[in-house]
Amino acid sequence: MRKLVIAAGTGFLGNVLINHFKNKFEEIVILTRGESKNFNTIKYVTWNAKTFSGWEKELENTDVLINLTGKSVDCRYTESNKNEILNSRIDSTKILNQAVLECKNPPLHWLNSSTSTIYRHSTDKEMDEFEGEIGNDFSMNVAKSWEESFFEIETPKTIKTALRTSIVLGKKGGAFLPLKNLTKFGFGGKQGNGNQFVSWIHEKDFARAIEFIINKKIIGVINIVSPKPIKNNDFMKTLRKSLNVAIGIPVDEILLKIGAKLIGTESELVLKSRNVIPKRLKENGFNFEYDNLKKAFDNLIKQP
Repeated sequence: MRKLVIAAGTGFLGNVLINHFKNKFEEIVILTRGESKNFNTIKYVTWNAKTFSGWEKELENTDVLINLTGKSVDCRYTESNKNEILNSRIDSTKILNQAVLECKNPPLHWLNSSTSTIYRHSTDKEMDEFEGEIGNDFSMNVAKSWEESFFEIETPKTIKTALRTSIVLGKKGGAFLPLKNLTKFGFGGKQGNGNQFVSWIHEKDFARAIEFIINKKIIGVINIVSPKPIKNNDFMKTLRKSLNVAIGIPVDEILLKIGAKLIGTESELVLKSRNVIPKRLKENGFNFEYDNLKKAFDNLIKQP
């Protein structure tokens, strides 16, 4: 393929995708709030994710557009932060919809970030794309509005896919590093009651799944998660085993809420049960390289 555009591609997931696709596209363009510059085969173009300023021209003759824009949810849910979490997702999706419609030769395939948090807290049922139950709270309503703003505009020449992504485990970003450090310091026990499910995916399988979706031209919503969710208690036990740490002090819900407030985040990020499975990926024949958590942790720990 010739050209890939990644909106907000300078963060953890953006770098994962750049490393995966750098030899698979002739040209990669990153839309960034930083300065425009060229770096080897990667072109960085400034945008504010709200208005046109010239960046929209980069969408012409693009094979694939991937939008990763959105303020991190790793913060306190103040009214200001909640507004920014929602608006950063809606504004960027709306302006990209407008830009795609105004292209003479628009992107052939647009993949837009979403989240597996769209499903309700569940310890009783695995959530797939067909029978998964959408919940109703701040995080889930953000996800619903995000997808609505993505799909409500018809783009006749551009197919669309919403990526309901879970926790991506990677060596240089995401949740893995802080969890690894906590475990090494002895705080790698269960969090809360430990019965909440964790849906996760290794960074390599995340990128491979994106490529698979592109090649298969899969449209609509799709869960980007590993084959089997795991309870938090077992998740942390597996991490301790991979790190050869014998003791893991558990952290109850009260302490989690106090700790989350002290470090400026929300306990929901740990306590919500994300019991999500990748039904559409599996039905279409995707094979996970890291289909169990121990294998994923061992790979991330041994990497230089």
